[in-house]
Parts: sequence; structure tokens; C-alpha cells
Amino acid sequence: MAKTLKIVAVSGGLQRPSRTLALVEQLLEGLNDAVPAKTRLIELGELVPKFGSVLQRAQLPREVEAVLRDIETADLLLVASPIYRGSYTGLFKHLFDFVHHESLIDVPVLLAATGGSDRHALAIDHQLRPLFSFFQAHTLPIGVYATDKEFDNYRITSEALRARIALAIERAVPVLRPRGERAHAVPTLALA
Repeated sequence: MAKTLKIVAVSGGLQRPSRTLALVEQLLEGLNDAVPAKTRLIELGELVPKFGSVLQRAQLPREVEAVLRDIETADLLLVASPIYRGSYTGLFKHLFDFVHHESLIDVPVLLAATGGSDRHALAIDHQLRPLFSFFQAHTLPIGVYATDKEFDNYRITSEALRARIALAIERAVPVLRPRGERAHAVPTLALA
């Protein structure tokens, strides 16, 4: 891979320190070790005061508009949210409500989430995957879910979680290509 990829990560946690942020940082580090990449980490908690009450994209401040442009031009999008009551945070969804609906077509998206227990593990497939399917993004088959018990003082301590992170990165690398090299192949139908 000769060209440097643009990887944009969105950490949907609203507080700092955050287990979600720790998970995103570990995934970004692994991706950076695997491929040449320029990375951008977006922390939702820092942005909320600037967009939380805005309803139309035209009313967003420049800083949030720049974040949206980075999301919309990523070669790989890494998204993670803490799971509350079975779903991603409302403000995480509110940010993606501003993303243009055609900007993520065929963009690989690595999904991740954190939660208090294993009860929320399916939120990646039942909540995050449908959201990015709406955008026609290429959600990668392996997401990474982590529970509170896999962290100590907001650091990953679980070898099983480290292994899931490594596997997600290993499976993501083969599909990574700069946007200009991604083919938007239109299937042709043979009519009999």
C-alpha cells in the first residue's frame, strides 16, 4: 500500500477518561502499526457543546463542519460508542445525523462499543451496523465489544480483548484502500 490512508476515529464517550476512548486509541494504534495512515481522533464529549442543540447542518460552527468533512472523506472510519440501555448514545447518533447520506458509500467502517456487561454485546450488530448500513458503508464483519471488567483504571487489562482487537485489525487491513482507488463497480445484469 503506497498511499497513506486517512483513518478517522469517532469515540462516542462523553467523559474523559473513558473506556470507549481507551478502546479507540488501542484500535488506532494497531491500525497505525499495520498500515501507513494519517489518523484523526474525534472525541464526542469535546464537541457536544458545539452541536448538541443544533438541528441543521448549515447552523453548525466551522469546527464541527471540519469534523464532518473529515468523517465524510475517511478511507476507514472507526466508530465506537458506550452502550446505554441497549444502544449507542443519542449524541453519537445526533452527530451522524449531520453526515451526508451518500458520503460513506463503500467506506470500510470498523465498529466498536463498550458496556457494563456482556448483555450489550449484540449492540454492535443490532444498533451500530444498521446505522452504517443506512449510509451504504462497508461495515467490517468483526466488531470489537469490551466490558468494564476488561479495563482497570481506563486501561485495557484483558488479554482476550487485546486478541479481539488484533483480529479486527488483521481482518480490516485487506480491505483498506484510499478512496480514489476504491472501485464503485456497478453490476451488470444479463437478461435472458
